[in-house]
Amino acid sequence: MALQLDLEEQEQIDELKHFWSRWGDYVVWALILVMGAYAAWNGWQYWQRRVSTQSAILFETVERASESADLALMERSFGDIKDKFGSTTYANQAAFLVARVYYENAQTPKAEEALNWVVKNSSEQGYQSLARLRLAGLLVERKAFGEARALLAEKVASEFEPLVEDRLGDIDVLEKHTDTSKDHYLRAWKALDARAPYRKYVEAKLNALGVDPSVESSGVSGKSTQTQPTIDSKDHP
Repeated sequence: MALQLDLEEQEQIDELKHFWSRWGDYVVWALILVMGAYAAWNGWQYWQRRVSTQSAILFETVERASESADLALMERSFGDIKDKFGSTTYANQAAFLVARVYYENAQTPKAEEALNWVVKNSSEQGYQSLARLRLAGLLVERKAFGEARALLAEKVASEFEPLVEDRLGDIDVLEKHTDTSKDHYLRAWKALDARAPYRKYVEAKLNALGVDPSVESSGVSGKSTQTQPTIDSKDHP
């Protein structure tokens, strides 16, 4: 009986040796790959947390500097967050904050520069679209209508399309192109959700041009949107 057990154990050992001689290298490399992937994932997560933390600290510095009107510190901190963490959400948010502060302090060229950075560098279409709208507003203020039109001609996120139409309508009004301004406003009015407060504002513009949108909008093609952006006064300086 003992001899039989010894023979069975020997057979198992021989089978195990055969398995490792044939597949051992593959098993080892598979384990190395699995462990390497796990280590890389942990490293990526650590790097992401580190970037998020450091960019958040820089954003807080920008925020505090803006609140205390320390424009020099705000500019330096914004430069740091652009250079080191330009791909983060905090960098986009810092750019909008910096643009607002510069605008409020009558430094419009620097406000335009901050918004233009978002347009050119942000990887998020929503931020790019919002920056285009705000930058176009500043361009309109200094009567750079051609630049504003060119900026708004680029593709934006679908939820911002009604606001682009509204902005183009504003430009046409300022340039005394009444007929085309009506078309832009009507497209904006149609595309905005009926419950959106800003739709009333667009309707008032149409009424001022002698247009009842509920009657005339059926003759203007426009795109409907399922999701509407949050509108505040900063989108329409």
